[in-house]
Amino acid sequence: MKFTKYEVVVEKYAERHFISKFKKKYKGSWSLTLSTLIEEFEKIDILFLKSIAEHITNKDADVVVCKTEFRVHGTQESRHGSGNRCIIAVHKNACVINVLVVYHKNYLSDKNETASWKKLIKDNYPEYSNLF
Repeated sequence: MKFTKYEVVVEKYAERHFISKFKKKYKGSWSLTLSTLIEEFEKIDILFLKSIAEHITNKDADVVVCKTEFRVHGTQESRHGSGNRCIIAVHKNACVINVLVVYHKNYLSDKNETASWKKLIKDNYPEYSNLF
């Protein structure tokens, strides 16, 4: 099977507001975790086959917002059970993935996880707000 290789861009908002919390909490384990996430996102099609990623917006559009699960390297938690998620934008024609939000469910202020991260995206990434 042939897969598209994507360029992965971690957005500054994700770095400042969320990834910094993971760096502080997990120290050395976080850099390996982030490297692994970037490698996985470069081959995002495989994550969809394994049901590790899900399409949030229209999967047939050029730009698709997706949610993935991950675990931090060195922990005993499963991807799903960890509560760690990434919201990414897949630009199919440009072969680019933008990492918009990297979070743990406890990092979000609202009790409704989906509503909370959608609001974050609408407020901080106007270019994606029309997708929801």
